[in-house]
Amino acid sequence: MDFYEEHYLQLLTTVILIVITMLLRALVAKLVRKYARTSEILEHRTNLVIKYNNIFINILFFITIFIVWGVQTKDIFFTVSSVITVVGVALFAQWSILSNITSGIILLFSFPFKIGDIIRIHDKDFPIEAEIEDIRTFHTYLKTREGEMITYPNTLLLQKGISIIKHESAQYKDFTD
Repeated sequence: MDFYEEHYLQLLTTVILIVITMLLRALVAKLVRKYARTSEILEHRTNLVIKYNNIFINILFFITIFIVWGVQTKDIFFTVSSVITVVGVALFAQWSILSNITSGIILLFSFPFKIGDIIRIHDKDFPIEAEIEDIRTFHTYLKTREGEMITYPNTLLLQKGISIIKHESAQYKDFTD
C-alpha cells in the first residue's frame, strides 16, 4: 500500500489544520490591531501581543498534529511538562527578568500612562520627574528636563508611586525646552 493511501486521513487533517492555523493567526492579528487602534496602543506593543498569540497558536497546532499522527497523549504531556519545568526553573533563577516581563505585560494591558506623558516617580532615594520616551517589555525609557535618558525597570514602575504631571499635549513643549 502506498504511503499516501495509507495516511490519507492524517494528511488531509494536517492540511486542514495548517489552513485553520493560518486563518486563526490572521484573524487574531486583525482583532488585536483593531483593538489597538481604538485604544491608541502603540504599534510595537501591538506586534508584541500578536507575536505571543502566534506562539500560543503554534504550540496548539503542533500538539494537535502530534495527536492526529498517533503520538500518545501521555508522551506529549510528559514532554511538554518536562520542557515547562526546565523553562520554569531557568526563569526562576532569573527572577528579575521574569518580573520585568510580567510588569511589561501588565503595563501593556492596564496602560496607566503612555508615551509622551510626564511622570514623577515617588522614590525617597532617587525621585525622578521625566517624560516617557518608550515602554518596552523589560524597561521604560525616560527623558529628564536636562535631557538625561534613564532606563527604568518596569517592575519598579509598578512598585513605586507615580504621579502623571502632564499628559501628551501642547504643554509637552514646556517640559523639554
